[in-house]
Amino acid sequence: MGVQTGLKKKLFIDGEWIEAQNYTSLISPYSEEIIGEIPTATEEEVEKAIEAAYRAREVMAKMPAHKRSAILEKLVSLLEARADEAAEIIALEAAKPITIAKGEVARTIQTYKFAAEEAKRIHGETIQLDAAPGGENRVAYTVREPLGVIGAITPFNFPMNLVAHKVGPAIAAGNTIVLKPASQTPLSSYFLADLLHEAGLPSGALNVVTGSGRVAGEKLVTDPRVQAITFTGSPAVGIGIRNKAGLKRVTLELGSNAALIVDKGVDVDKIIPRCVTGAFSFQGQVCISLQRVYIHESLFDTFVEKFVEASAKLQIGDPLNPKTDVSALISKGDVQRTLDWIEEAKQHGAEVAAGGRAEGNVLLPTILLNADKALKVSCQEVFAPIVIINKVQSVEEAFELVNDSRYGLQAGIYTENINTALLAAEKLHVGGVMINDIPTFRVDNMPYGGVKESGVGREGIKYAVEEMTEMKLVVFNRN
Repeated sequence: MGVQTGLKKKLFIDGEWIEAQNYTSLISPYSEEIIGEIPTATEEEVEKAIEAAYRAREVMAKMPAHKRSAILEKLVSLLEARADEAAEIIALEAAKPITIAKGEVARTIQTYKFAAEEAKRIHGETIQLDAAPGGENRVAYTVREPLGVIGAITPFNFPMNLVAHKVGPAIAAGNTIVLKPASQTPLSSYFLADLLHEAGLPSGALNVVTGSGRVAGEKLVTDPRVQAITFTGSPAVGIGIRNKAGLKRVTLELGSNAALIVDKGVDVDKIIPRCVTGAFSFQGQVCISLQRVYIHESLFDTFVEKFVEASAKLQIGDPLNPKTDVSALISKGDVQRTLDWIEEAKQHGAEVAAGGRAEGNVLLPTILLNADKALKVSCQEVFAPIVIINKVQSVEEAFELVNDSRYGLQAGIYTENINTALLAAEKLHVGGVMINDIPTFRVDNMPYGGVKESGVGREGIKYAVEEMTEMKLVVFNRN
């Protein structure tokens, strides 16, 4: 079943599709054809969405856990039945190669499965009050209660699975949601709204508003009825959200320039395919895409030769072609930005070992050698198919280079030495250390988040549920 394009979409508010006042054209990043007409919500329309979520909050809070779980399980079955359609939507709106898009849909299904399971195991603990003088003859326990309305602001790069990481735990915990997806990838969220409505989610529990972050995002962040904001995106926007959110609960998943260390003695042939995938999957537009490689000098030449050779085999082209590995960047502006960064690197002595140019909106997989740590390709988030490879004399030098960053989401190290692995786990200042794997590793039940400008809070369904609930203490006096 092919996805229909050119359709005029509506806002999803209070369980209904609502005609919007204003619309904009949605353009394919690859073909540059119009694939839909998308609402740009006004402040009044966002107000209606928040009001609907606010009214529905008591319905969701009182809903038994087994019913919340059943709705999510029904969503899983609907998504499984329409998985190919879902993948095609992602490929069209994000230019994500269809094979990779199918992988995202499979992960999205897993994420909602985890959410259905977590809905049934949100629990507190008993407190031994008589451990303190004056606490005798009392019984205490904690419960976790939903916060209420969650404002979810999501990025373009995983338009189904990163939405799932916000919507899934919000429903599991008994919250309601106003979702503002990225302007380039709203079709995935409209698709989700249809499925959740069919799955029996009460009206108002999920509302989807699209359009400007300055309008919809600002309203979500500042409205007092919205109790929490969960945001994935750029550090600049995330820091702005935190500054404006007041006492709201805020979870921020922000930038990264993820690094990998390759220690001496590692079998290069074994790790090359994994590293190429980490660097160039979905055009490098992944928060934990492999951007920096620090490799022991004894392996440098071999690693570079084999990495370049493997990268040359990647297929470039139409995201709907199952053989395509790398397609268009999300916008023309990003193509020009990355070309400018590559030129800056060349001007300051970096060697282009592969790529370095664009074909249309496709930036060819680019490998830069010996790029200075102060260059944009090193110290900022490239969000493109660009990887830098630098030699180091020791893992201690590599630790310093990895940590010399504004970001700290995930890092990886390949080593045959257990002591080096343990030292990396201790020394690397990031949210997650991957031993004998690339920093791009993620499964959807693990805690995921960073330090420094990579954000605050953790995702991964169990951990997101904790972020989206409030602990309450109950004490019985038996005297």
